[in-house]
Amino acid sequence: MIHAILVFNSHGRPRLARFYQRLPEEAQQQIIRETFQLVLKRDDSICNFLECGSLLGGSDYKLIYRHYATLYFVFCVDSSESELGILDLIQVFVETLDKCFENVCELDLIFHVDKVHYILQEVVMGGMVLETNMNEIVAQIDAQSKLEKSEGGLSAAPARAVSAVKNINLPELPRNINIGDINIKVPSLSPFV
Repeated sequence: MIHAILVFNSHGRPRLARFYQRLPEEAQQQIIRETFQLVLKRDDSICNFLECGSLLGGSDYKLIYRHYATLYFVFCVDSSESELGILDLIQVFVETLDKCFENVCELDLIFHVDKVHYILQEVVMGGMVLETNMNEIVAQIDAQSKLEKSEGGLSAAPARAVSAVKNINLPELPRNINIGDINIKVPSLSPFV
């Protein structure tokens, strides 16, 4: 099972952190710092598998990582996962990002974090691998983008909400209430009138 997916730059700043087990915020930050320290001091000629032991509280956890330009992609997995399979999964994730962002860079991860998380959810959910076919993942991302465009995207949501409230057919509220000799004027409650 995949327990965490971390992406950080060569300065140790996290650009994506996804944990698939509940951990306090302080523990997550500590794991990110220690993972960066472990991965950074390894030479590029050394293999991309690293036993992390007590980092996540168990003895059978491994860090599997790839270094692309200024970004490190790190998957923390238990012994049930294949190291080569996870390396291939990292490659699929990076190639999918590259295809969706046309030459992905660190700024894409910063400014399009919602899309990056959506891509990641198409690949891994709940620590389990869902899809490894890059064409299928990209097709789902394209379908989601078309749906957002047809609905006007998130930026149009407030305007759609206001127009929906305006178009609600509510029964006409009485303007005057007469009770015997008492006449009560009801003020208009609608701010849209």
